[in-house]
Amino acid sequence: MHWMGVCCFWTLFVFIMSDTPTNNRTFIVDYEKNEFLKDGEVFRYVSGDLHYFRIPKPYWKDRIQKIKAAGLNAITTYVEWSLHEPFPGTYNFEGMADLEYFIKLIQDEGMYLLLRPGPYICAERDFGGFPYWLLNVTPKGSLRTNDSSYKKYVSQWFSVLMQKMQSHLYGNGGNIIMVQVENEYGSFYACDSDYKLWLRDLLKDYVGDKALLYTIDICNQRNFDCGPIPEVYATVDFGISPNATKCFEFMKNFQKGGPPVNSEFYPGWLAHWQEPHPKVNSADIVRQMKSMLSLNASFSFYMFHGGTNFGFTSGANTLDDSDANVGYISQLTSYDYDAPLTEAGDLTEKYFMIKQTLENAKHPSLVPEHNGDISPIPMLKGAYGTFYLQPVVSIFEKITHRIKPVISVKPLTFEDMDINTGFVMYETILLNKFHNPVNLTVSSIRDRAIIYLDQVQVGTMNRLKGNTTIFLNLKKLLAQKLSILIENQGRINYGDFIEDRKGILGHVLLNNEKLGPWKMIAHPLNETSWLSSIKPVENVQVPAPAFYRTEFTLPDNYNTSVLDTYLDTSGWTKGVAFLNDINLGRYWPLAGPQYTLYVPATFLKPPPAVNTLVMFELESAPQDLSIKFVDKPNINGTINT
Repeated sequence: MHWMGVCCFWTLFVFIMSDTPTNNRTFIVDYEKNEFLKDGEVFRYVSGDLHYFRIPKPYWKDRIQKIKAAGLNAITTYVEWSLHEPFPGTYNFEGMADLEYFIKLIQDEGMYLLLRPGPYICAERDFGGFPYWLLNVTPKGSLRTNDSSYKKYVSQWFSVLMQKMQSHLYGNGGNIIMVQVENEYGSFYACDSDYKLWLRDLLKDYVGDKALLYTIDICNQRNFDCGPIPEVYATVDFGISPNATKCFEFMKNFQKGGPPVNSEFYPGWLAHWQEPHPKVNSADIVRQMKSMLSLNASFSFYMFHGGTNFGFTSGANTLDDSDANVGYISQLTSYDYDAPLTEAGDLTEKYFMIKQTLENAKHPSLVPEHNGDISPIPMLKGAYGTFYLQPVVSIFEKITHRIKPVISVKPLTFEDMDINTGFVMYETILLNKFHNPVNLTVSSIRDRAIIYLDQVQVGTMNRLKGNTTIFLNLKKLLAQKLSILIENQGRINYGDFIEDRKGILGHVLLNNEKLGPWKMIAHPLNETSWLSSIKPVENVQVPAPAFYRTEFTLPDNYNTSVLDTYLDTSGWTKGVAFLNDINLGRYWPLAGPQYTLYVPATFLKPPPAVNTLVMFELESAPQDLSIKFVDKPNINGTINT
């Protein structure tokens, strides 16, 4: 089909999607023939997961069109509760949270949508997409259970979200064909049947028969013993290694029929700090695709385009299922995922191999057909050169007037102080009554601590390594200030420890004596505009942790408009970068493997406008305070443990 034919085909298709009488629009399962039926006709989908909350809004259309051009006919997305309800009863559907606009763009391309509203989504996001304040308004152990207080907040959230979604359901003229109930619930320890039925009925009240409710669970018996829900279509997820036929058997055994579905087919994998970035071989993806296509399966690539965990949105995992304080490992700012489309939306070899495989399949129910040729040439990136920052202010200097300290006999958690992100400085006064060295022990660090005596760094504690004790040499009979800067590196998003409170949990002991009282100063770093009122210092060292800033104008020697670029943090140690008051995310080249932060062109100001870059460096800035904007990413560099 030539390009004009494709255009005409899609014009007609979109018209049919939007103009078909809603009382004739149905999407159901035929359990006898093992097929999906859309408006009575056999239907099959190949979808790609795409998360609106990981992509700047101006790029949504580009990513959707590239997924369509690869031969996919649907897109799957999670809905992130924490983005949309950052505080109880305060809702956000603007900018990157404009979910309905995202859905409209998908429908404009003639594509269908599989909606995953949670309320828990995992997704390698902080707290699995839950808003942090749930920890303050629900009892311990109540999340994802039949607890009345938890259900109250889920009901309130869905009363807002799902009312917005109703007009987008397929049976109401929209393009949402499937709505997920919960998320991989079989892997959760609670296995609360009453909760599952309650959530099913809550979603039924909004969805009715206008779309198909479904569940997703991992390919093993334990997960299918707990995850599926009566009267909800059960699907499975798996990657390149399992036998597809055996995985689909779990579906058949539960519901005695229906089409096979792999709702999360992994063409890549998630990545953590301090470990190599995983890679998945393209040939293995194609082999598993062909196996599923031969079985008449529908499937969704997780992820087809990963995007970026801007700000403090990345989550964490724990490597020890029995202890939340051991083996904690946080996820990268980049969510490239080794996906067919890179973090910046560029096409990969994997993309073209998937596209070719779908074109060769030629299944009559797969729409769209291919959407014409698409160039393998990556979009240009800007190598904007080197800029030099100036020290502005140390965290120990008089910037705390902005934030009222909290005083308490014992240390409080971030959540106790209603703090979501960033850092908290815990301070108390020590008087050495012991023989040096003395033993400083913290009950539980969540997640990384830098220890100071009179503003001089004397050690670190890291939840990953489980080290919560250091030795100190104190001055005899002299009062010294102990400062402990705690960094929230992301709440756990999967497994039994998702109720992951941050800060110091329990007590701080000096030779087994409890310390206190404590002054706690929060630095959530929601914005950095306040720094503009502080003049940078010249020829003066500012003790870390400190803020550094530079103002710059982009070179005008590019023949095109402003380009995407990457901030190369090599030479810096650990911290957070802000561009034009937008939080680009955490950097940690000392640990690896990610050295560059993705900078969309939409975050930059074109010449002659002035851009402002702020680095909050925790430990050690390069001597010349230089930073580069480069045109190539480095997210799989050297690992330091």
